[in-house]
Amino acid sequence: MSRIEIDIRRKAYPARHGVGENLAIQNLHIELDDGEFVCLVGPSGCGKTTLLNIVAGLDTHFDGRIGAPAGEAGLRVGYVFQNPRLLPWRTVRENIDLALPPGEQGGAVEQLLEVMDLAQWQGQYPQKLSGGMGRRVALARAFVIQPTLLLMDEPFVSLDAPTARRIRQLLVQVWLERPHAVLFVTHDLREAITLADRLVFLSPPPTSVLHQVAVDILRAERKDEAAVEAFRNRLISEHPEIRALL
Repeated sequence: MSRIEIDIRRKAYPARHGVGENLAIQNLHIELDDGEFVCLVGPSGCGKTTLLNIVAGLDTHFDGRIGAPAGEAGLRVGYVFQNPRLLPWRTVRENIDLALPPGEQGGAVEQLLEVMDLAQWQGQYPQKLSGGMGRRVALARAFVIQPTLLLMDEPFVSLDAPTARRIRQLLVQVWLERPHAVLFVTHDLREAITLADRLVFLSPPPTSVLHQVAVDILRAERKDEAAVEAFRNRLISEHPEIRALL
């Protein structure tokens, strides 16, 4: 099975006033199997977004390596940010089409518009969309490139609970139909348990991996909030130090 290797030995920022430096990440190593859904959980300010930016190639100033699966020239990365980041002068359809590599046909766009319940809105501009709709467009834009790895940085954090639940269900539905590795950042342990195959808990800075825990609840059972809560309570009971990270 192909694996994606994230090995960040050192990431630092210059300190304020130009004296010294702030060490953000140190000796962090994560591996993802092809098709695995991994949630990163850690305290605010622990460098989760910095980590995603490094993996995405947006930040190249670090000591380490981001490795593509064997036999591949590089990662094909989709990125869903905390805000949808849609171009306001482009329609829903045009925002998604822009993500397609040159020369690729848009058949996948039609399918994603249907799955995301956006077909009737494809001619609208972002300012006409609700927050939930904007997030669905951002998801479709990320999925349409058929990524090797999908990065998601707390994409549902500002949504009301019912909307977030609905979009999480859509995310899992499309991911199961188009399996690929996912690295999902969240501060919400219940959300992480609902989505992930594996939980990775990060330490305060300089950030490293504290714990990795497999989520052994069947996906069909995760719609039951009681089952999710029972797993959460068991996890905190077995690893009480996790509570300080939430």
